[in-house]
Amino acid sequence: MHLATLASGSSGNSIVVGHEKRNFLVDCGISLKATLHNLAILDIAPSEIEGIFITHEHSDHIKGVGAVARKLKIPIYASAKIWDELNPSIGKLKDEQRVVVKDAFTCAGLRVRVFPTSHDSQESFGVRVEVEQPVRGQSKAIGIATDTGIVTEEMHQALKGCDALVVEANHDREMLWQGGYPWYLKKRISGNYGHLENSQLAEGLLQWIEGNTQRIVLAHLSDENNTPETALSTILRILKESRVAKENRDLRLRVAPRYTPHELIVLEEY
Repeated sequence: MHLATLASGSSGNSIVVGHEKRNFLVDCGISLKATLHNLAILDIAPSEIEGIFITHEHSDHIKGVGAVARKLKIPIYASAKIWDELNPSIGKLKDEQRVVVKDAFTCAGLRVRVFPTSHDSQESFGVRVEVEQPVRGQSKAIGIATDTGIVTEEMHQALKGCDALVVEANHDREMLWQGGYPWYLKKRISGNYGHLENSQLAEGLLQWIEGNTQRIVLAHLSDENNTPETALSTILRILKESRVAKENRDLRLRVAPRYTPHELIVLEEY
């Protein structure tokens, strides 16, 4: 299995997940042109994208979804409530491109389990992705969760023991409250339906990381209330003081670039 962020942050979010030459996107919050360009950087052909899953309806997650789905002739997977929000804005699609999902679905030979996050949208979700029919032994697992104000119990259940994680480290608490955002926006971001703060994520990671966890990508960083250095240092400090550092010395932690794709992460087979 492999994964990479194509873009990450309030300006646009998209993640590619795949196995061999089959892939799907989690969100498409960048333009068609940017999507194809960033896929090309990763040497992934448009014909190798088989669908798009939408985590929630905010514009930084759906900006390019209609154009990309039409261009590539692929389905869009979303919950019924999210489809209610998408339908007026994404343009014409064939009926077979509108797929309503509940708890799980299959795309590109991958089994996708959907779980709720806590965000100020109609609904919001993360995913746990595994190969539908692994060739040898147990399938690897990739967990993705951004745009949530708290760590939900469903997140704990779905993300625990994943081999790779793409998870939100949106803001630093001190930077947010001392920064220039208006009061109402600070309250929204820091609330239960906003975004995860660095130390909140670190506390979640303490429960999710197991010996098989290889890679963690910190995503959806605020451009004004966080920095890659702040996020990494805060989370690494908390992890280093725990059993995680002793049990998994090969774990690699990286920050997703804002506009360009992260390098393709290929999970090692054991």
